[in-house]
Formats: sequence, structure tokens, C-alpha cells
Amino acid sequence: TDKVESKQPNQPSKSRKYREEYIQYGFTCIIISEVQHPQCVVCTEVLPNESLKPVKMLRHLKTKHPFLAAKPTDFFLRKERELQGQKKVISSQTTIPTKAQKASYEVACLIAQAKKPHTIGETLIKPAAVAICRTMYGDKHVQELEAVPLSDGKISRRITDMAQDIKCQLIDRVKQGTYALQLHESLDVSNSANLLVFVRYSFDGTLNEDMLFCAPLEAKCTGEDMFTKLDSNLKEEGLSWDQCIGVCTDDAAAMLGKKKGLKARVLQVAPHVNFTHCIIHREALVSKTLHPELNSVLETATKMVNYIKSRPLNTRLFATLCSELGSEHQGLLFHSDVRWISRGKVLIRLYELRDEVRLFLMEHDSQLADHLTDPDWLTRLAYLSCIFDKLNGLNMSLQGENTSIMTLNDKIRSFKRKLDRWTARVEMGRIDMFPELEEFMEENGLNGDTVTEFITSHLQALLEHFNKFFPEETAPEKYDWIRSPFTVTTTSHFSSDTEDALVELSSDRTLMSAFNSKPLSEFWISVQKEYPQLSRAALDILTPFGCSYLCEKTFSDDLRVAVSKIKPRIDLLCSTHSAHPSH
Repeated sequence: TDKVESKQPNQPSKSRKYREEYIQYGFTCIIISEVQHPQCVVCTEVLPNESLKPVKMLRHLKTKHPFLAAKPTDFFLRKERELQGQKKVISSQTTIPTKAQKASYEVACLIAQAKKPHTIGETLIKPAAVAICRTMYGDKHVQELEAVPLSDGKISRRITDMAQDIKCQLIDRVKQGTYALQLHESLDVSNSANLLVFVRYSFDGTLNEDMLFCAPLEAKCTGEDMFTKLDSNLKEEGLSWDQCIGVCTDDAAAMLGKKKGLKARVLQVAPHVNFTHCIIHREALVSKTLHPELNSVLETATKMVNYIKSRPLNTRLFATLCSELGSEHQGLLFHSDVRWISRGKVLIRLYELRDEVRLFLMEHDSQLADHLTDPDWLTRLAYLSCIFDKLNGLNMSLQGENTSIMTLNDKIRSFKRKLDRWTARVEMGRIDMFPELEEFMEENGLNGDTVTEFITSHLQALLEHFNKFFPEETAPEKYDWIRSPFTVTTTSHFSSDTEDALVELSSDRTLMSAFNSKPLSEFWISVQKEYPQLSRAALDILTPFGCSYLCEKTFSDDLRVAVSKIKPRIDLLCSTHSAHPSH
């Protein structure tokens, strides 16, 4: 068995302190939100607190002001006095613009988070704020509000500034330890291909996930193209493949191809990386398993829905019919093959409005309407609406943030057991797990034996495909020690030293109390110092993504600001940009 290597955990970085000798590198100190930041006395640029290191300040001096690198300390002391004098002169003059600038950033952040067009700041938000202020307080403070810069260009620049600041903080956090990636090729509204990459990492006692980058893909978007883009971006940000422990993608040939796919190229430079095929994507592939007879029913149902929904006039006429008949719903739901759209909800709505749809189609497409008077066809429609609703419920349970491969696999394993149980119940003539089908059979006096064959056939086919895409683990209890470290105290794949550490941890009653009060990942992060081997082994399992859910909904600077849990350092951004009145 492989021995889990011990590695000292990376602790969150503490706030650095300014020292007087740093002036020799051309930097003085400025305090923002009670945190010291280095400020260049030549160009007045303010750097993050993390840059209070001689090597970083010297790099700034030699890169930005190479002609001053050899100047004596007295030169920079004189520059510091000049800078302080300038601050005193302009301090009283910039009070309102400085506040206005900060307000501009705050509004830009809200616009990005709400995913609204940048023009809304000047066309709606400022006029609304002015109107509220004038109504409640008179004209006293209106002039100050007018000074807040909210033009389209300003909002765009503010969002870009905040996105860059968030990214800077993110990179610093990711560099502190191991990380896992989730990536996906996405098309934007202009049909341009982009490589979207999310990262999961440990910081401040918890596992965090955030958008790492979104980069355009050129040419044919091959596995080599995507690897080149991914590799260059990681290197540009100073991230090492050595620290990457997992990558989650879909099953496109460009992603998982054995010879030229992204996976093959990554494993050439980082053979230790564990690749995961998105569990949600696999579940969606399995759900398409249909016998030709059931598939024909689905295709016909889709034609009915699209006939009504794809034509505005038909949609309005159908809504009027539903209203006149006092129906619970006024319309159908659109069917789509997009992964997140539920066929279950579409079919249930069609089944619930089957009488209204039949009346409507009798006047427009009698051939389609005939299906809605056929008991056999309606029986299969009722069954499909039920089984797809259950598959949709599984799909929804797999979505979300901060999910682990272990919990997602548990949900899949549970659904497979349900399929097996449902098959057995149908063979006994019991269909109560499919309520719409059971109700239709009772209302029409149909014998349950008429549905046994096609239902059991479909359920068995589903289970076979689930087993194909989600084969049973040879030892599913292998990771029980992560879930229950105080009850599982022996693991055959551990070295003796690591197993001894697990025995020690399981005997610590103080930690047992902490385990019961914390999320799983937070507990294993919290014991990094006392049990580094166990913590590292657990986080190697808990950190990798199990699905590409996050990649399905995100890209651009606006969305980095919108979806990131890292807050932009607005005070720092304000200090690095000159405050100007609104324009």
C-alpha cells in the first residue's frame, strides 16, 4: 500500500507590518481598513499587504522605475515628504469625490451581482437616488449624489478593477495549498468558444470554490488547444501542476481522448492528477435510455408541446382556452434537450392539461389529437411523466455548490437501489410509486398487468445503463473513515503509521464533539496541524469536483464579481485611483 506523505499545512497568511528600512525600496506605508499597505513614493501606486516583502517592492522599483533603482535612501525620503505634503493639500478638496468614488464602486458591484446592463447606473440608479434624496431631505444632499460617477464607461472600469482584485486575492489563496479544477468548453451569446475553469481550494478553515479564469478558444478547440490555454494560464498565475489533485470535465473527445485529449496532455505533465467525468453529465446520458415504443411517445408529446409553444398565436389561443375551462395552468412548458431542463415537468404539465390540449389540437392537428384519446398512449405518457420527474429530482439533487464526489456517488447508489426496488414492485402489480400512472389506471379501470412488461423492461434498461456509467466500487467502504473517523478505526489501504494516527484521532473525545458540529471538509481542515497525514488524505478525496455544475452558468468580469464569494477590496481600489467628480 502507498504511504500517505506528511505535509505541513499551509496556514492563512497573517497581516504583514511595514518596517522603516523599506523606504530604501521607494515605499512608504498607507493604512486602509486598519491594514498596512506599501505605497510607492514615486508613482503613488498602492500594493496589497502581501507585497510588504523586500523582494516584491524591489521588483516594483526595478520594473516600474529602473532609472531610480540606484538612488540613495535620502532620495526616497525626500519623495516621501513630498507625497505626504501633497496628501495634506488635497485632503480637504477630495473628501466628497473620494466618497463618491467609493459609492461608484459599491453601485458597480451591485450592478454586476444583479447581472444588469452597465447603463442602468446613469439611466435609473442615479436618477432614482436623487429623487429619493430630494423627496426626503430636500436639495441639501442632491449635489453630493450628483457627484457619484455612474456612467457606462465608469461602471465597466469599476467592474474590471474589482474583478482583477478578486482574482488577485483568489490566486494568493490557491497558492497556499492543493487545489482541484472543474473545466468546460462553453459558448457565449456570440457563439464564441471559451474555456471556463473553476477552482476548489482550502482557505481559512473551509473548502472554497471560485471561477479561476475564462479564456477564449481559437481554431478547432482540440484537446491540445485547451491544454495549451489551461497550462499557459496556470503558469501565468504562478500555479503549479504539482499542487493540482483533480480535474473534472465532461466526456467530449477533446476532453477525455486517450491520445490527443486534454486528459492525455495533463497526465503527461501531472500523472498524479485524478480525472472525473462529470456525474451530472453521466446521469443525463443515462436518462436518455428509452425503448423505441416509449421514445415514440416522447417524440409525439414533444411535437404537441412545440406545436403550441413555438407559435405565439397558438400560445395565446391555448391560454384563452385554458382560462375559459378554468384550468389550473394557463400554458404548457417548453421542451428542450438542454441538460438542466426537466423533461419530467414538461410531460407532467402536458399530462395534466391533456384534455385541453386534445380540444385545441382537434381544430388544428387532428392526427396529434388522436393520441390523446388512446388509453395505451396515455398510459405510457403518464409513466414517462413519472419516471422523468424522478430522474429530474435526482439531477437536481446532484447540482449545487461544495458537493463532493462521495456524496454525489451516494445519491447515484441510492437511485440504483430504488430502480431495483421499483422493478420488483411493478412485477408484483404495485405502481404506487408512479402516482399519475396509478391514478390514470384507476380512473379508466385498466388492468395493471397491461403495463408490467414495458415498465419493467424500461426500469431494467435504466439500471443496466446506470451500472455501465456508474460501476459499483470494489470497496465502497474504503472512504468510510472520512465520514465516520470515530467509528471506523481500521483501513487496509493505509500504512501502519497512518492507521495509528486514525486510532489516536478516534480516541480524542474533544475532537468528536467538533466533528459533530462541523461540515465534513471543515473538520478535516481543522485537524491539519495535529494529524497532517490523515487531513491530507481526506482532503485529497473531498477537494476534487464531482460535476461541472458551476461551469454551466458562469463567465466574464461581470460574472466573476457576481458569483465570487471573495469581496473586492473597494477601499484599496479607491486608494489606487484618483478621485474625480462625476463625468
